[in-house]
Amino acid sequence: MIHNDDLNDPLGENHVGTNAQTPLRSNAFDITDDEKISLIKKDVENILNTLGLDLTDDSLKGTPNRVAKMFVKEIFGGLHPNKKPSSSTFENKYKYGEMLVEKNITVYSTCEHHLLPIVGRAHVAYISNGTVVGLSKMNRIVDYFAKRPQVQERLTIQIVQELQRVLNTDDVACVIDAKHLCVNSRGIRDIESSTVTAEFGGKFKEDKVRREFLDYIKLDTTF
Repeated sequence: MIHNDDLNDPLGENHVGTNAQTPLRSNAFDITDDEKISLIKKDVENILNTLGLDLTDDSLKGTPNRVAKMFVKEIFGGLHPNKKPSSSTFENKYKYGEMLVEKNITVYSTCEHHLLPIVGRAHVAYISNGTVVGLSKMNRIVDYFAKRPQVQERLTIQIVQELQRVLNTDDVACVIDAKHLCVNSRGIRDIESSTVTAEFGGKFKEDKVRREFLDYIKLDTTF
């Protein structure tokens, strides 16, 4: 039997993405951040009122504004293209020709299906073709794409594609191991499970190079 809820939510509990790009409307930035905060504040007020909460209570009366600011300025701040990290690179003067790995980059994101946190680690690597990028820039790229409603598969791909663009090379890889609170705290409520996703470009598709990368990050997983 097909229920009305199933028609409204065809993905159901299938936590999959449908596009490598974040699905944004063409007019997503026609209004300012302050205007968005004002509108979201009213929506949060409506949600809390509908749930029966008393918004005159000292503990709750500031919640709609706090949530609205958090959505726009913090956890979904990576939606705005103006906040993308600058893409400056440097000549590889040391002629370092092996892979460079930045491991255990903290990931704080939000599942776009239930708007619950995704928390984990990203491991990113590239092989220079003549240019290098500052180490902190790799962290910033991860953080930028994480700060939006996400699917972990898409996040992994977006990180690799951005570094490929910045470094002008296909030789980029990313592995993310993260916990999804939409799985851990609701639904099946499995607090132990985590999700691993990977995207390998260029030389990282070769077994030997991929194995070297996985050895560096000490994640013995078969892909």
